[in-house]
Amino acid sequence: MDLTWSDSEAAFRAECRAWLEANVPASPLPSGDTADGFALHLEWERKLFDARWAVVSWPAAYGGRDATLWEWLIFEEEYYRVGAPQRVTQNGIFLLAPTIFEFGTQEQQDHYLPRMASAEDLWCQGWSEPNAGSDLANVRSKAVRDDAAGGWRLTGQKTWTTRGAFCTHLFGLFRTDPDSERHKGLTYFLVPLDADGVTVRGFGRLDGDEGFAEVFLEDAFVPDANVLGGVDEGWGVAMATTGSERGLTLRSPGRFTAAAARLVDLYRRHGHGAAPSSREAVVQAWMDAEAYQLYTLQDVTRIVDGEAVGARSSLNKLWWSELDVRLHEAALGLLGPRGELIDASPGSVDAGSWMKGFEFALAGPIYAGTNEIQRNVVAERVLGLPRAKGGR
Repeated sequence: MDLTWSDSEAAFRAECRAWLEANVPASPLPSGDTADGFALHLEWERKLFDARWAVVSWPAAYGGRDATLWEWLIFEEEYYRVGAPQRVTQNGIFLLAPTIFEFGTQEQQDHYLPRMASAEDLWCQGWSEPNAGSDLANVRSKAVRDDAAGGWRLTGQKTWTTRGAFCTHLFGLFRTDPDSERHKGLTYFLVPLDADGVTVRGFGRLDGDEGFAEVFLEDAFVPDANVLGGVDEGWGVAMATTGSERGLTLRSPGRFTAAAARLVDLYRRHGHGAAPSSREAVVQAWMDAEAYQLYTLQDVTRIVDGEAVGARSSLNKLWWSELDVRLHEAALGLLGPRGELIDASPGSVDAGSWMKGFEFALAGPIYAGTNEIQRNVVAERVLGLPRAKGGR
């Protein structure tokens, strides 16, 4: 693994750093999981797109810069280094788009990708159901063929759809073979949320944000053109999306190295007299973020050499999700009771962002497949250990 950046990569870093430093909002935006914050984040997303920074690794024809994976990592480092806003388009750009590039028809790529990059179409993920969370193969939402109309009638319920209350489209799995079980007989659909028969019901979270939603489908029609991949072949397509969700694209190391740098700064400002255990937690979080960056560079080297990430994406997900929790726990340990103060409270530190980040980090070991499931995947498919008795 060569850790030396080329002259062209150094020039790319200088270009994106200059643009970001000149254009990042002067004050942090409100949470993108609130209605007002989401609207402001969309303004930022469209500004990124206009300057061709929204999807740097995509082809220029779809609004990108034809950047390499190495350059994408550089952009992510610079993006988080300057504290740029969270990407509210991430479910489309980082999860669905790689799947469309791999499985989509040319017509689907030409239609969806430019609209996704420009934040015209906003995507939420329709994986979880009331009885199918981490066990994705247990989905019960169904799709029934409508030959006369040339498409499918969707019925069922999706839940825990992040920012679903604000999005325009949903991608998800539906059972198209009523006699099938588990991984078979599933199809991957692209669903406009304004279709007849689709009801989106937002609900609040404990932190006060209202972007989560339940999506109810009752005989909602989608045409054949909205099937991604083949009919009854949705499991393989979905696994490509979950590979993106657990692996490289959703959580780049730049996110965590920047957070670790903020943690070190927090220690310098508020760590006087802190217990040795607090100092050790800060140092460990910094080292873990550096380790994740080095691991990712090794992974990208393999990808560039033609290797598939495969089940190693589960190892990736375990690392970054638990790192995120430990990092925020270290910050709250330094702050003590002050860490509980929200942004408007007198005496709050960093506008209450560490507690807000901690609340979000707690979801990391759950979404994208619970870490208990990911440990099984790593044990069986990465380490080659036998399945536990009674396992499927």
